[in-house]
Amino acid sequence: MKLALCNEVLRPMGLGEQCQAAARLGYSALEIAPFTLTNDPTTLDTLTAHQVRGTAHSHGLAISSLHWLLVKPEGLSLVSTDAALHGRTLDLLRRLIDFAAACGAQVLVHGSPGQRSPAPGQSVLDATARFEAALAELAPHAAAAGVVYCIEPLGPFETQVINTVAEAAAMVDRIGSPAIRTMLDVSAASHSESEPVHEVLRRFLASGHIAHVQLNDKNRRGPGQGETNQRPVLQVLKDLHYAGWVAVEPFDYVPDGLGCADFSSRHVLGLWRTLS
Repeated sequence: MKLALCNEVLRPMGLGEQCQAAARLGYSALEIAPFTLTNDPTTLDTLTAHQVRGTAHSHGLAISSLHWLLVKPEGLSLVSTDAALHGRTLDLLRRLIDFAAACGAQVLVHGSPGQRSPAPGQSVLDATARFEAALAELAPHAAAAGVVYCIEPLGPFETQVINTVAEAAAMVDRIGSPAIRTMLDVSAASHSESEPVHEVLRRFLASGHIAHVQLNDKNRRGPGQGETNQRPVLQVLKDLHYAGWVAVEPFDYVPDGLGCADFSSRHVLGLWRTLS
């Protein structure tokens, strides 16, 4: 298993300390949230990417992926009718695609519910169409950079635009680019899907739609810190010989970031060793 840790879990540690801790806890990579590196991700460049990659490598880690792409700067939107705002958002995402590639990351995860949700008076249908058009525009850039840009289905309490893996997979098919795929977040899927999460994972992993997986509990704590059974999810990954990254992404850190990261890795890796 290629296990990564979402790096915001270890804030306010600096990147070097994050890498040191993650390596000690058994992770093989960090999944980077750009806002943890700078208050202005529009300044992230190739030099910074090489520094980030070098820091990770010095601790025996890779940079697996990027996520939380549009947290900063504030006010961005992929679904706005404001052409200038829409353009600035696309420009940042192109920069982050290049940054991810320079870091050696394989995947970008597009959650960012606030920046894809409809504005007051805007319909969900219109916002969804604009979101799809934006991803289609990003697809050639991602393909040229050699990365996969993943649509993250999110819970209905976060956004009304793309809640299920099936909805995301249909959008992937309409865009028709190998650089645009989807992923599965266990917590989000636990809130959105009408069937067991592992069955959703099995179907869309087998179909080739899913390119990334994030582990957490339905209660948004780390895997193993609630009632969500992670074993069936991990069994699907093993049965289907999944070769991508699996990232631990809690939102509620119990007892704290470091303690949550420690518990999560021990739980996941311990389960993995028991699978047949």
